[in-house]
Amino acid sequence: MCGRLSQYRGIHDFVAALSMPGALVNAVGDQPLGRYNAAPTMQLALFHVVGETLHAAPVRWGWRPHWATDRAAPVNARVEKVAHSPFFRQIWPHRAICPIDSWFEWVDEGGPKKQPYLIRHRDGAPILCASIGQLPQSDESRDEHDGFVIITADSAGGMVDIHDRRPVVLAPELAREWLDPATLKERSEQMVLHQGEPTEAFEWFRVSNAVGNVRNNEADLLSKTQ
Repeated sequence: MCGRLSQYRGIHDFVAALSMPGALVNAVGDQPLGRYNAAPTMQLALFHVVGETLHAAPVRWGWRPHWATDRAAPVNARVEKVAHSPFFRQIWPHRAICPIDSWFEWVDEGGPKKQPYLIRHRDGAPILCASIGQLPQSDESRDEHDGFVIITADSAGGMVDIHDRRPVVLAPELAREWLDPATLKERSEQMVLHQGEPTEAFEWFRVSNAVGNVRNNEADLLSKTQ
């Protein structure tokens, strides 16, 4: 996963896809999120649960522990290592869902520049990405070190032609279990290792090279090109 995605629907559209009843603490607002070309370090809408309440909060995409000052904050974490990595030990228990509309990958097709592709659900439904992070417990408890990473897995079964890694995407019922604080760590590890949605759930196609410039943020970036 290269580190570029879209998150443009309203938060209530993502809540509906999650199908999680109960109260919502909404810190991202009711308007469409409008991120057609989101990049690392940007604030993205993230779901997590505090007590029994679902929270939607803007959280920076990217995180590193306070002692890792010699490297940039990663935006992804490999599913094969994340549960037992000293780097992510602090945030592994703090599970979240990053709801997105699509993500982008760049492929070397022999031209002067790599060709960008958009990847989305075949049925157009929101994509619920398993994530972990240092997460705000309330608007008053925000911290400059808050951030999150998306868990990624091998792109087996055909999507490897686009990129060798992709987000671990959970079906709604598994996403709810992932968010539940009562879910055991061992169970959550097995979920992301073995129960992510298969390649067949997605489609991908070429899009404009304009997506390479992060300053471009128009809906046209999602349109299919030849």
